[in-house]
Amino acid sequence: MINRTSLSRNPLSYALATAVLLSAAPAFAQSTTTETESATKSSATNLETVTVTGSRISRDVFNSVSPVQVITREETTLAGFQSTAGVLQSTAITAGAAQINNAYGGYVTNGGPGANTVGLRGLGPTRTLILMNGRRVAPAGTRGSVGAADLNVLPDAMIDRVEVLKDGASSVYGSDAVAGVINIITKSKVDGVTFEARQTATDGGGGEERRYAIVAGTTGASGHISGSYEYYNRDGLTLADREWTRCNTDYRRLPTGGGWGGADTIDPLTGQPKCYPITGTGSNGVTINTIGTNNLTGVAAAGARGTTFNRWRPNSAVTTGLVGFEGVGGGQTTNTNIRDTFDPRTLNRSLISGAETHTAFLQGGLDLGVMGDAEAYFELLGNRRESEQTGYRQLSLDYLRGSPLIPSNLASSNFGGGVGVRAFIGFGNDKSSQKVDFFKGTAGLRGNLSSTWDYDFALSHSRSDADYTMESFLTDRLSKSLNVVADGAGGFRCVDTSDGCVAAPRLTSAVIGGELPRAWTDYVFVPVTGNTLYTETTANISFSGPLFSLPHGDVRGAFGAEWRRAKIDDTPSIHSINNNLYNLTSSTPTRGTDSVKEVFGELEIPVLSGVTAAEELTFNVSGRWTDYDSYGSDHTYKIGGLWTPVSWVSFRASYGTSYRAPALFEQFLGATSGFLSNQIDPCNNWGSDPGTALARNCASEGLAPDFQSTQSVSVIQAGGAESGLKAETSKNFTGGIVLQPEFPSAVGDISLAVDYFDIDVSNGVSRAGGANLLELCYNSPDFRAGGGFCRLIDPRNPVNNALTVHDSYVNLATDKVRGLDFTLRYTRDLGPGSLRATAQVTRFLEQSNKLFADDELIDYNGMLNTPDKSGTLDLVYTWNKWKFRYGLEWINKMQSYDYYELDAATSVYKFDVPSYFLHALSTEYKGDKWSVVAGVRNLRNETPPVISSGAYSRVGNSPLYSGYDYVGRTYFVNLSKSF
Repeated sequence: MINRTSLSRNPLSYALATAVLLSAAPAFAQSTTTETESATKSSATNLETVTVTGSRISRDVFNSVSPVQVITREETTLAGFQSTAGVLQSTAITAGAAQINNAYGGYVTNGGPGANTVGLRGLGPTRTLILMNGRRVAPAGTRGSVGAADLNVLPDAMIDRVEVLKDGASSVYGSDAVAGVINIITKSKVDGVTFEARQTATDGGGGEERRYAIVAGTTGASGHISGSYEYYNRDGLTLADREWTRCNTDYRRLPTGGGWGGADTIDPLTGQPKCYPITGTGSNGVTINTIGTNNLTGVAAAGARGTTFNRWRPNSAVTTGLVGFEGVGGGQTTNTNIRDTFDPRTLNRSLISGAETHTAFLQGGLDLGVMGDAEAYFELLGNRRESEQTGYRQLSLDYLRGSPLIPSNLASSNFGGGVGVRAFIGFGNDKSSQKVDFFKGTAGLRGNLSSTWDYDFALSHSRSDADYTMESFLTDRLSKSLNVVADGAGGFRCVDTSDGCVAAPRLTSAVIGGELPRAWTDYVFVPVTGNTLYTETTANISFSGPLFSLPHGDVRGAFGAEWRRAKIDDTPSIHSINNNLYNLTSSTPTRGTDSVKEVFGELEIPVLSGVTAAEELTFNVSGRWTDYDSYGSDHTYKIGGLWTPVSWVSFRASYGTSYRAPALFEQFLGATSGFLSNQIDPCNNWGSDPGTALARNCASEGLAPDFQSTQSVSVIQAGGAESGLKAETSKNFTGGIVLQPEFPSAVGDISLAVDYFDIDVSNGVSRAGGANLLELCYNSPDFRAGGGFCRLIDPRNPVNNALTVHDSYVNLATDKVRGLDFTLRYTRDLGPGSLRATAQVTRFLEQSNKLFADDELIDYNGMLNTPDKSGTLDLVYTWNKWKFRYGLEWINKMQSYDYYELDAATSVYKFDVPSYFLHALSTEYKGDKWSVVAGVRNLRNETPPVISSGAYSRVGNSPLYSGYDYVGRTYFVNLSKSF
């Protein structure tokens, strides 16, 4: 296994399908308000508005200081997306940055299995603010680490467009707007009824999606009301459903060279590469059909060497040595892959989580005719998500010495620690499921203070109530079931028969092979359920209008105040709290609250307009003062400017500060236990480093120079509220140019936007990691007397010298990203119709991270799962009632050889992938009140590239990375009918 720390800079460790959508694409016109970001003017060929605003100030111009990307629902439907989550996680939005999507159901992620989140600029989901109609979408999900909005809750059928502000905006919107803001805009007014149905089909089956929706509304003289209901269902996709996931191998080559896979272990029983081995990170195998003993003499299995072994596989043909067993490990056999590691049932594991959602949305407004022509308005959003995942479970069953369940030929075995024989059993599949009920209600009043000033007051409350269930062995029941006596009828019974105890099965070849009595498994293997409740309440008031006039326009302002309160209450299963989940970590409740008071203001100053060398020169300044109960007060600001010297070119730039308040789980996460290998104990063989601080510190604990730890290192993870956790802060700079040259109509219209971005995050909230804490403590000259990181390490256990590390969230990390966004758009009349082409490329110049202040920044740019370049191309031809679309998505090649100081020409590891391309075709026909869209995504059925095991998590032999399409070629159809 490769020995180097921290592979991933992407905050997914804190924790696309396919996509080609337009950057700064034309969008529908709308009236501007103080709560939402204004859309561009409506015109398929008008390129005067390449950007939209990200401001609270109402305006009648559409160029903005900061780059904003607009995606309409019509475009997403034509592109074949089945959900807004898929749109927002696409390469067109994320530039290839890894996201938590439906492929992460079997992994520990923030928000829990089944959640879908999005993070801009590769900075993670908690640093991207999600809004709906200009108001926050609260976090939702399961388990203690709920801190980001779950995209599953969005009302897809009612969405009009999505606006993506790719710039820091905490001075305008508050916490979390570090990398940017995503604003989901719903249809403002609906008249009539529309039914919609979507369906996909995949090559090879599995992963199919279907969505049915109804949208209805009416607009009267004094008010309007509209709403939607939709049902969505996604079939799960398993490892067995795709050929490229059916046989995970090491995929390495021999030191002497040759092809990749040449060093794969060959199964002596089949002569083929061994699937799902147990040789390191990303190999995904487990030992099964095997027992562990002390060193005993016996017969070697095929491929094993020697006559002494401590791992054995049943073989009824063996009549000497350990009768009925052949040796597969220990002694002179160092190749652990001789053991059985693959059970066909492991292919039932989820590749893509299955899910079902119900979403209802209702909005409306009533003109009151008083209080400045005020409108009372409301929004109600309700969503239920039920998702599930299938896993695979190995059972390590310990038969104690002297147990009557051990057969006579193994009665003398002494595995250690009071255990006679340990059976490594392929138990089979287990299930996990989540049920998340989300509600968000908003009520408000907006109107005019005068003929030029307006106001908006709103109250919102959100509630996420989630149950999460998994199946687990219970430690106490396993222990009771193994403590047995003969029942006098040829069987066994538990010594303690309380709670219906069922005796464990006698150790036999069938039991080792996974044939277990149903009554016993029903007793020891049970569903356990926890609950996560997350609530957020917000009150906001804002005022906007002109302050005074300058020669070239009015100075306009927006001012307001906001109050928010959030609460988390995660209660794991009582068995998890009591550390009763066998071979799994324990968790204690996560409970805490935080609230914030804020005031904010924004000014827009028109300096010049309509003069030589200044068609427009405008400055925008904003600021916000924040006071959190948890850590105190702070302020942020932003200064920007837009200069248009002539009508066809504009320059824009902004600089400011942003922040992210610690998420509730980062403050209050209940203690969660885990374990690290005994090999990370820094005092192992400390005598080989005489004279060092490490040697002195280890000697002071009474350890021998050749000390070798035999105990796992316990790691207790928890929230950082008690250690004074503070907000992350960032500095953001964005600068760009927009070119819109004027050409004859025969040439067409062209626009080009190039934007540079630079984000520097300080005081990043992170955990140091158990191994890092041990290294820092034991290499400190002052050791425990100096406090510091040693305060987080308990004194060694006096009996076995075991270590316990407390790894809480602290303000440590630094993240830095720099890069360039390019957007090129071209439209022209062509033949009987019109052509629109949009190309978008993001080029990262740096994606670096460091954990401690005195560390060097490590630049992960271009490494596996962190592409330095990505892009999309979108071609749409419109003719009469028809549209035809071709889409291309590209992620640049990536490699990690330099990081590991390996020579790509000679390394036995394959740590590089080629460029990845996805193609899509679709067509749309619009009738008078109906439409149909049909197409195919991943036209060439591209499979993800492959890498070696040893460093990265993998699916099959491919990286676990959201930028690759795991589903494969997908056909889709969308039908819509309006009345």
